[in-house]
Amino acid sequence: MTCRARCIIFAAFWLCAASAALAFDPNPSGIHMARGTVEVAFSPWDDAEGAILRTLQAARKAIYVQAFLLTSRPLARALIEAKARGVAVEVLADGEQTARSENSRIPALAEAGIPVYLEMRYAAAHNKIILVDPEGSAAAVVTGSYNFTYSAQARNAENVVILRGNPSVARAYFDNWKRHRAEALPFTQAPTPAN
Repeated sequence: MTCRARCIIFAAFWLCAASAALAFDPNPSGIHMARGTVEVAFSPWDDAEGAILRTLQAARKAIYVQAFLLTSRPLARALIEAKARGVAVEVLADGEQTARSENSRIPALAEAGIPVYLEMRYAAAHNKIILVDPEGSAAAVVTGSYNFTYSAQARNAENVVILRGNPSVARAYFDNWKRHRAEALPFTQAPTPAN
C-alpha cells in the first residue's frame, strides 16, 4: 500500500471517529424561544434544595449533573436512589474542588456505581446544572448560582431556576454537558489500605 493510500485511509478513519465523537452540537449557545414553565427559588428563604430533590425524584430515564461542589448528603442520596430505581445518572465535577473538599460526596457517588468525571481543563468548572430526562418531553433543566451544598441552602444567598417544557433549551444544555464530558477525566479513588 502506498503512503498516499495509507494517508487517505487514515484521514477517512479520523473523520469517522471525529464525527462519532461530535454526537452533539459543538456550539449549543444561542437564542431559544421562551416555552414551558420556570420555577424559581431563593435560598435561604425558599426550600431550593427541596425543589431540586422533587425534580430528581421525577426523573424517569436520565440525570446529568455538572457540579462545582457537591457536598449535600440529601442530593447525593437522591442521585444514588435514582440510579437504584434504574435511572441513568452521570456526574461531572470540578477536579480541584473535588480534591480539596473533605466533605465531597463525589467518592460516595462513584462507590454507588455512578459514573463520575472530573473537569480539569478550566481554572474553575463553575457550572451548577442538573438535567433531568433532557431528551424527553418532560425534560427539566436546573441551574442558577446554587452549589449543591448545605451552605447554599442554609447560609448563602442563592438562586435556583428550574426550566421545564422547553426541548430546545434542554437540548442546548445537554449538548454543552456532552461537550464538557468529552474533555473530562474519569474519577478514580485512591484504594483504601488493607488492614
